[in-house]
Amino acid sequence: MALTKPQQEQVIALCQTLIQAQSYSGEESLAAKAFTQFMHAHNFDEIVVDSYGSVLGCIKGNYPGPTVLLDGHIDTVPVDSSKWTHAPFGAERVDGKIYGRGSSDMKGAVAAMACAAAFFADASNRQFAGKLYVSGVVHEECFEGIAARAISKAIKPDLVVIGEASELNLKIGQRGRAEVIVETFGVPAHSANPHKGVNAVHLMCELIRALDDIAPPKDDVLGEGVSVLTDIISTPYPGASVVPSHCRATYDRRLLVGETPESVLKPYQEAIAMLEKKHPQFKAAVSYAQGAERCYTGAEIAADRFFPGWCAKEDEPFVQKALSAIRQEGIDATLAYYPFCTNGSHYAGEAHINTIGFGPSLETLAHVIDEYIEEVQLIKATEGYIGICKAFLSN
Repeated sequence: MALTKPQQEQVIALCQTLIQAQSYSGEESLAAKAFTQFMHAHNFDEIVVDSYGSVLGCIKGNYPGPTVLLDGHIDTVPVDSSKWTHAPFGAERVDGKIYGRGSSDMKGAVAAMACAAAFFADASNRQFAGKLYVSGVVHEECFEGIAARAISKAIKPDLVVIGEASELNLKIGQRGRAEVIVETFGVPAHSANPHKGVNAVHLMCELIRALDDIAPPKDDVLGEGVSVLTDIISTPYPGASVVPSHCRATYDRRLLVGETPESVLKPYQEAIAMLEKKHPQFKAAVSYAQGAERCYTGAEIAADRFFPGWCAKEDEPFVQKALSAIRQEGIDATLAYYPFCTNGSHYAGEAHINTIGFGPSLETLAHVIDEYIEEVQLIKATEGYIGICKAFLSN
């Protein structure tokens, strides 16, 4: 469905409005308000703001059918405005681009999804089968898929479309991620008499060498399940005249499909057990990092930092149906995979719901200085979402 000029301007206007509503993770109230106002203005049948502050709007077809969710997040990472050429919350339109934090990640997609739902409902006079939901999820930048749990539990979608940037290609999988914490425990002593203690940093060095020998798993499609050391700190810090009694290191672990919290920790546990057997003074532990943040509603969102990977097969009917629908809108889409984590970690990785990714803009524009989205990408994404709605909700 080719958008009219007025419809194109509606999509651009909503994108600008959302960009102008500054919404760092945990501070999404302005964006949530703007999003709900759009839904009220376009006669969504149900509009809910859940305990986390995520916005969920529904348009009901006149016939029974499947439930389709167009899923986006409305939080953004912070910005240092002194480094920007364009005002990060100005939503300036320059040479066919809209500038601002969140334009590509992912307020442009959220705007396109909401407008697509409204335009599809109006064009069909709601003579479609099923329910069409659009979400504006909070705290995705910190907890991919955690706030999404409440949404899937509430509506039980049959298909989820993740709106993360894909340059209008169809994404059918991603690696997940986990933050693994390893700790070593020593015995404190004065640094003038180090032999009286057990240096936790030395123990950590031994553990790191052992972990370096572990070959990460591999997948023909998603690649390597990376495990990389990202930070390390001893206690006490600074350690003036004292042998450190504790050392903590973090590993960023990129997850493949089928890996579980238990299976991911197993190699770490085995390395620790080997060193404990080899050295009587060696003591260590491994666990997942835990995160807890406050939502703008006052609720707390918390979880272990373990976000599963997922991958659909190229020949699955829902994948081919979506690909065909997008191409019928004049978009030369190909099948691909996200290089980063998304809310699909929950929908597909945890809940095993049929999930695809389709969104406007380049993946490399997320989180950058002078982030922008091309207006042509924004408009084509809206048309693509309408095509998916027609394909999966046709009467």
